[in-house]
Parts: sequence; C-alpha cells; structure tokens
Amino acid sequence: MSLVLVDEYLDDIKLFKTEIFNDSRGYFMEVFRINELEKYGIYNKFVQENQSLSRKNVIRGLHYQTNPPQSKLIRVAKGSAKFIEVDIRKNSKYFGQYIEVELSEDNGNILWVPTGFANGYATLSNEAIVLYNVDQYFDPKSEEVLLYNDPKLQINWGIESPIVSVKDMNGKSLENIITL
Repeated sequence: MSLVLVDEYLDDIKLFKTEIFNDSRGYFMEVFRINELEKYGIYNKFVQENQSLSRKNVIRGLHYQTNPPQSKLIRVAKGSAKFIEVDIRKNSKYFGQYIEVELSEDNGNILWVPTGFANGYATLSNEAIVLYNVDQYFDPKSEEVLLYNDPKLQINWGIESPIVSVKDMNGKSLENIITL
C-alpha cells in the first residue's frame, strides 16, 4: 500500500489518497499503515476508532476535545460528506481560518487532522458513514463545540435547512472558545 499526499492545508492538515482495488466482487483498500503515515511525519498511535452514520443535510460539529486534545485520521466508508476544519490554535497565524474538503467512498480520500482544529461535516449523500481513528480516548468532560454557523467564520455548508443537534446549535462563538 502506498498513501499518496494529495494536499496540505494550514501547515498541518494532510489529505491523502489511498489505492482502491476494485473487481467483480467489490473493492479492497488499506486504510492506514503506521509506516506509511510516518513517511509524512505522523507518529501518532491510534487508541480508539469512532463511527457515525448521518442522514442527508445533517451537520455535525464543530467539535474538539481539550484534555487531552485529539488528532484524527478521518475517512468516509459510505456516501459523501463535506468536512470543515477550523484552526483554533491560539498562537497560529491561521487562527479562525478553515479548510473544507470532500471525503467519499468513491474518492477514497483520508484526512489527517492534528490537534488544534475543530472538526465538523455536512452529509451530502442520502446517508454517510464516517470513521475516525483518534490518538486519545474520548472524554465527554473535555468536549467543546464551536458554533457551526458562527457569523465570524462565514462557513458555507451548502445546506439550506440543516439538521443540527441541540448541542451543536448551542456551540460557542470563536471569540469565546477554549483554544488549544
């Protein structure tokens, strides 16, 4: 297997392409190998894998964890989703800036998001299954939410009537969050 670096954003986020082997039975792909990630300076060891299923027009996020902060390796196993990663590193020259990238089962892209970013996504397909490998265990007491529609960020999610949880609707504005 060989991961191919497709792009880098805000100095630290990396978008990879992995090879997908298709035949009459379906497909096979290696999602990650530690030695491949290390070629790109990623030495994190994953301790937990999370999976979510979301319906069309669902927005999840913008989430992050403060203690301990988590790095994430993200992919979409079914469907497609638009991911938003907001820089919340207090001393970053990119603070408050964000990137958006589409991950899907078809494009086979994998997104590396180090600590210091609030993560969210909008489901573009009828449903999407998203997998996150994280390098720190989830701690609900240190979970934070940056308001998905904060006017300062001006994120265009591309959804007219989003489906959003109460927790996400009550996120904090960029100027009131705990920075990393």
